[in-house]
Amino acid sequence: MAAPVTSPQANGAYTAPKTRRMTVPDFLAAKGRATRLTVLTAYDYTLARILDDAGVDAILVGDSLGMVMQGEPHSLKVTLEEMIYHTRLVARGIRNSLLIADLPFMSYQVSPQQALENSGRLVKEGGAHAVKLEGGVRSVPAIEAILRADIPVMGHVGLTPQSVHRLGGFRVQRDGPRLLDDAIAIEQAGAFALVVECVPADLAEQIRSAVKIPTIGIGAGAGCDGQVLVTHDMLGLFNDLRPRFVKQFGNIGSAITDAVAHYCREVREGRFPGPEHSFRG
Repeated sequence: MAAPVTSPQANGAYTAPKTRRMTVPDFLAAKGRATRLTVLTAYDYTLARILDDAGVDAILVGDSLGMVMQGEPHSLKVTLEEMIYHTRLVARGIRNSLLIADLPFMSYQVSPQQALENSGRLVKEGGAHAVKLEGGVRSVPAIEAILRADIPVMGHVGLTPQSVHRLGGFRVQRDGPRLLDDAIAIEQAGAFALVVECVPADLAEQIRSAVKIPTIGIGAGAGCDGQVLVTHDMLGLFNDLRPRFVKQFGNIGSAITDAVAHYCREVREGRFPGPEHSFRG
């Protein structure tokens, strides 16, 4: 993986790191190099382009789009067709980042063959470089089937949002022995990385030590090999759900609200458009 190079501008503004394209082998090798990995979500071309330009290592087209894009209380209604559509939009905006797409609920649980076929569609039609699925030991047959087609797979343990009804909500997961078994099973099945969501920090560190593949934490403390957040959460664009583990690195939502209110005010007062925004005959 090429080291990012930043070039400060004279006015102190941030200049995006210049990197070559992140690959699955690069991502896998980062753990051995003690390089912390950055992952954020995107669902459209514009946001993907911004994240890619900023130097994020991987962009996840998450089924979290069910909440932040569609206004649902969970991700269970997201369809495979919707995931393909949004992945295709994001793919157009990426130059350097690794593109990972979620397999949505009931697109891989029926059979390994179903998991393989739908993963193939996310790659072929959506442009994904890799797919992500939830579950540990129970998901091994699906992972193995997908990998036989040379499609890279990222696993996901801990709080698995597609299991929200069984778990009784979005709750911290503390069953150490089970989670360790799940993580090891995913690694042995051939996954190149593992999301660890909403587990105590000390347990996340145990999981990291138990596997050789990178662990990507979300609500799992600082001991993982990288971090992932929903971009709309960390930018203050989505406030319907405010998990404890989210840090707002910006408040773009308020900035947009202010800008729209300013626009409405100028239109209503007849101040926009002005002569400089108009054409002459």
